[in-house]
Amino acid sequence: MNNNYELYKVFYWAAKTGSLTQAAKSLFLTQPSVSHAVKQLEDSFGLTLFYRNSKGVSLTQEGAILYSYIEQSQILISLAEEKMAALKNLDSGELRIGGSDSLFKHYMLPYLEDFHQQYPGVRLHLNHGTTPEIITFLKEGKIDLGVVRMPIVDAQLEVRESIQLKDCFVAGERYAELKDSVLTLEMLMQYPVILFSRNSRARMAITELFLSFGHSLKPEIEVGSVDLLIEFARRGLGISYVTREFITKELEAGSLFEIQLDVELPPSQVGIMTIRNMPISSSASKYIELISRHLT
Repeated sequence: MNNNYELYKVFYWAAKTGSLTQAAKSLFLTQPSVSHAVKQLEDSFGLTLFYRNSKGVSLTQEGAILYSYIEQSQILISLAEEKMAALKNLDSGELRIGGSDSLFKHYMLPYLEDFHQQYPGVRLHLNHGTTPEIITFLKEGKIDLGVVRMPIVDAQLEVRESIQLKDCFVAGERYAELKDSVLTLEMLMQYPVILFSRNSRARMAITELFLSFGHSLKPEIEVGSVDLLIEFARRGLGISYVTREFITKELEAGSLFEIQLDVELPPSQVGIMTIRNMPISSSASKYIELISRHLT
């Protein structure tokens, strides 16, 4: 037995109002349509569901049993509709984003703060990782979107370009004699170089650049976070390779200065990843819209 849901809806409103006429008004149907729907349902069960009288209709014993089930389903459907409306209006729900620690702290934080102020009912879940890990999280459905450095070449992913970043080598006061100098790559390699230890896009890009000039860049110190890259350089442990946009305060304060090189370091682009041809949640759509609005 596979009755149309509309038949149960007509039955519910007829039982709830005790009137086929009122049920018709509630459902914006004609009374003959309601009567026909009730008869179809009764015929499908082979049972009488209503007593007809001059005042309207009342449930038979069998009809009352059916109503006890249908009433629960209607309540759940109403709750589901309210939940969908809340999700659409971003009164509830969640936003799951993947990205690196540095991108969360130095790039996404203002947008996350803005989003949270606008939609406080939406829970934020941040998943930290390298670009390959973020791609895996996205494909496994653990996050709604990922924010990573480009380029990303994957047919399953759609990547929207965001801000451009510029990486540079920086040092602290211990290497003050280099402030007015322009170094070659060979000269730079005479000093202790500090790089991010994980397989980041920035680490891969600078390694490839040195290889293109015939040099193998081997750091003296490897660290696990951008904050340590900054702090180690500031304390004079070596020359760190960091993103310029992440150290504006240190450069302005003079605790770090940029090492000038005789070659141009390539910029990098931040991208927002989603699964191609897959609908995204309302919260993810709003977050992407918020970022795009700030960039225009």
